[in-house]
Amino acid sequence: MTVLVHTRAALAAELAKAPGEIAVVMTMGALHEGHRQLMRVARERSAFVVVTIFVNPLQFGPNEDFEKYPRTLDDDLVACRDEGVTVVFAPSRDDVYPGGAPSITMHPGPLGEILEGESRPGHFAGMLTVVQKLLMLTHADVAYFGEKDFQQLALIRRMALDLEMGVEIVGVPTVREIDGLALSSRNRFLSPDQRLAALALSRALREGAAQSDPDSVLAVAHKILAEEPGVRVDYLALTGTDLGAAPGSGAARLLVAAKVGSTRLIDNVALQLTPGTGEPL
Repeated sequence: MTVLVHTRAALAAELAKAPGEIAVVMTMGALHEGHRQLMRVARERSAFVVVTIFVNPLQFGPNEDFEKYPRTLDDDLVACRDEGVTVVFAPSRDDVYPGGAPSITMHPGPLGEILEGESRPGHFAGMLTVVQKLLMLTHADVAYFGEKDFQQLALIRRMALDLEMGVEIVGVPTVREIDGLALSSRNRFLSPDQRLAALALSRALREGAAQSDPDSVLAVAHKILAEEPGVRVDYLALTGTDLGAAPGSGAARLLVAAKVGSTRLIDNVALQLTPGTGEPL
């Protein structure tokens, strides 16, 4: 049976019943198959799974979509019950930030100033702050995050390591539609034509990653994105797995962010680099 709680006190009472390891899946609601996969992976390992549902105002910029971000708690509860979640914690803003916005927040460091951090100043400070608070409130032993938000995952891992938080951070591969589009709560804002245009993101990543020479990877991906007028690219970046400089060879990551209509989408894929063996352009 899944229990819904809204307050810190009610959450603490449920956590006291945990027979052992506590797993947490943090969400902003509007749950989709990607979130369900996180829950399934958590349930495979842990008998006690907490899902948090909170649209965090600290990680939205002044011109972003906080007010229109979908809030679908009733449907979200159905998904959580279907996946055998133990507790759903859906707090109010006052429960997460008693007394108003915190005067002390998490600083993401240099990794938080590139890619998403450069495009969305303050986003990662707000994200890390709420993740840290929710990890403490849920007493999590292990937390699951999707690889679609790869920079977010990297920063959370670094925070947990640097601050000796004693929680294991597990990344779960991106879940996609059959046509390749990465699942996102924001996909519902796309019109049919915009959704078709958005497929250029996953196609660019897939065909770029099929190359193995770094120059060819970026050239192929850039070409595909440039051919889709409905996509306005924010960044396309080839990096190391730690989001540092791309290696000359070995494991790497190809990341993209773009607007389709008024909807901002992100995606990324893993790839292997081998200089000098890419397909000719």
